[in-house]
Amino acid sequence: MAILRLNHYLLRKALASRFCGNPLSCIALNLSHYSVLGSDSTASFEAQCKGKFNTENFNDGFGKMGHGFSDESRFVASVDDDLDEEDEVEENGSSDIDESFEFISSFDGNGSNKQRENIARFEIDESEFRHPIVREVCRLISLRSNWNPKFEENLRHLLRSLNPRLVCAVLRSQDDERIALDFFYWADRQWRYRHDAIVYYTMLDILSKTRLCQGARRILRLMTRRGIERSPEAFSYVMVSYSRAGMLRNALRILTLMQKAGVEPDLSICNTAIYVLVKGNKLEKALRFLERMKVAGIEPDIVSYNCLIKGYCDVHRIDDALELIAEMPFKGCPPDKVSYYTVMAFLCKDRKVEEVKRLMENMVQNSNLIPDQVTYNTLIYALSKHGHADDALVFLREAEEKGFHIDKVGYSAVVDSFCKNKNIDKAKSLVIDMYSKGCNPDVVTYTAIIDGFCRVGKIDEAKKMLQQMYKHGCKPNTVTYTVLLNGLCHNGKSLEAREMINVSEEHWWTPNAITYSAVMHGLRREGKLSEACDLTREMIEKGFLPNPVDINLLIQSLCRNQNVVGAKKYLEECLHKGCAVNVVNFTSVIYGFCQIGDLDAALSMLEDMYLSNKHPDAITYTTLFDALGKKSRLDEASELIVKMLGKGIDPTPVTYRAVIHRFCQWGRVDDMMKLLEKMIARQPFKTVYNQVIEKLCYFGNREEAEKLLGKVLRTASKLDAKTCHILIESYLIDGNALSAYKVACQMFRRNLIPDLKLCEKVTKKLVLDGMPAEADDLMLRFVERGIQTE
Repeated sequence: MAILRLNHYLLRKALASRFCGNPLSCIALNLSHYSVLGSDSTASFEAQCKGKFNTENFNDGFGKMGHGFSDESRFVASVDDDLDEEDEVEENGSSDIDESFEFISSFDGNGSNKQRENIARFEIDESEFRHPIVREVCRLISLRSNWNPKFEENLRHLLRSLNPRLVCAVLRSQDDERIALDFFYWADRQWRYRHDAIVYYTMLDILSKTRLCQGARRILRLMTRRGIERSPEAFSYVMVSYSRAGMLRNALRILTLMQKAGVEPDLSICNTAIYVLVKGNKLEKALRFLERMKVAGIEPDIVSYNCLIKGYCDVHRIDDALELIAEMPFKGCPPDKVSYYTVMAFLCKDRKVEEVKRLMENMVQNSNLIPDQVTYNTLIYALSKHGHADDALVFLREAEEKGFHIDKVGYSAVVDSFCKNKNIDKAKSLVIDMYSKGCNPDVVTYTAIIDGFCRVGKIDEAKKMLQQMYKHGCKPNTVTYTVLLNGLCHNGKSLEAREMINVSEEHWWTPNAITYSAVMHGLRREGKLSEACDLTREMIEKGFLPNPVDINLLIQSLCRNQNVVGAKKYLEECLHKGCAVNVVNFTSVIYGFCQIGDLDAALSMLEDMYLSNKHPDAITYTTLFDALGKKSRLDEASELIVKMLGKGIDPTPVTYRAVIHRFCQWGRVDDMMKLLEKMIARQPFKTVYNQVIEKLCYFGNREEAEKLLGKVLRTASKLDAKTCHILIESYLIDGNALSAYKVACQMFRRNLIPDLKLCEKVTKKLVLDGMPAEADDLMLRFVERGIQTE
């Protein structure tokens, strides 16, 4: 194991010894610590070594999997009865947060440190991941799109042969957490099988790293139904998941849920709450929560203070963070290196290198903490992550001068930063330097160089670097090939990239979802839509489901190419194979049919949405209304809007504009006003009458526009004045100066001053038409208000 990783491990172990023997209390420290150590950079490097990308495409509304199952046992979670009525949409306000604090304040502190068996976290051996049954179960799950009852029976038989730790290994082996959750629910419903407690905690741990907060909450409720004891750690997992989903209030309601469940809080759940508040940009409430902890007899530890330090840094209050570090020894909790690393990382982000050096001196003088290899790695990673490769290289040289060994991971971080800045020459020079010091580049380093060549369009150089990898005994992985294929696609060579996927088995590498997506979009951009669709089908057959964004981009390209029927077929295939098709995908196809004038097919797609349980939104209805209105089918279009309102969908400003434009276009003002009244009752729109008048003027229906002028002038705003000016100009174009004069007079009566130059035009026209009295009256109104006229 690399020295750097060993140092990280020892550091965490040393800190964990102070956390009441509870591993979950490290959660806040681990999260903040990894962010300090350039988590994005190190994560990407480790992901490359494993040959996979780390994506965050989590969505609770994922599509059904296991097409072909019987209704009684299909591989999808049927847990509607587990929905918690307390899960609500986030709203403004903080009363619920304050109420959650009361739980801690009312706690007397007795028994909070009682010992209990820790099943919340445990390590799974590598041998368990490689267990034959685990691998077979994972293989069957990966074939879910082609499942049949025989496959399911095989999986059911294997499930009963798995011990709890092997079930946990299956769950952790899934690349997509949604699939792991579906398998968990499916297994829970099987006869003669019940999940062990450690399986519940493993599933919660997996979900805590995602935004699948509703799934985590359901697991928590399911534990109660199954009689599984819920420790504070279980609630902590759910809190973190809610936090990742951006639902701060719901996250903190978990404290109230704990109180109702009779579970006493401990230091770990309090640290999680502080972490959640800091992550939700509620630093002041996190500070207040810390005080409540002290009142309740729960003393904060180094994790608590490090979370607050990160909170200060997040809001750029570096001075407050440094002040807290200085106060920590007097609070009985001296700062550790992570405390300093947190501030250093944020200083590196702003490229304040001199301040970083001063902080290193303070770390030695005030806390007797000697900068070590981890310190320099922290700085190298942080500077490289934020694109400051030159400064990172300075610290790298300084570390080597002091006798510290910077391994290939540290070098790769700097090389990657140079390549992202398109400074390939320095990156190559650094790689040569690595060879001279006996630190041979690994697959991560080479991948960074290949990516750099692709960024500057030197595809041939990138291919040569790939060959050099083989010569130096370094085998490219999936990430390496994906980077190269992405470069080919961005340089107009998507067919070559497609061919490399075809021969991937010959070169002993396996494309992943990112690989297929990159090439598919390359083919799409080059207009090779048939090849792109074929590649997507191959992607689905391999078990990689495209996300709704990928699906929609290809649908839009097909529609722009007038192949709407092909787009519909592609959508149906994705839906049939269990892809996460959403309302936007259907709306894109509907819009495509509307563009080619096939409205019957568009309306048929609307019915297909309901049959597929994909509910149309305001954009869907507006698209169909506008297309029908364009063909003068306003009665059908009106029925759609009424149907939309009946389903509780609020009209958008675009909906209002479409309704106004089409009805005014065909001169059906009375019908338009009736429909607008229904829409306003559902969702008020302040400028609706302004838009009606402007559109009526545009289509030459000025008499109807003048009838509505009274409704517009009720507010007497600047927008109303603009609308009146449009009407006046419209009358002038028709040569109707008297009507223009009447509109100007109405503006004066509402204390709105018309445009002087425009009224001068009206005056001249009135004189020419033999109405000098009206012309003089109009100018006199300006003089009465102190406005000079010519």
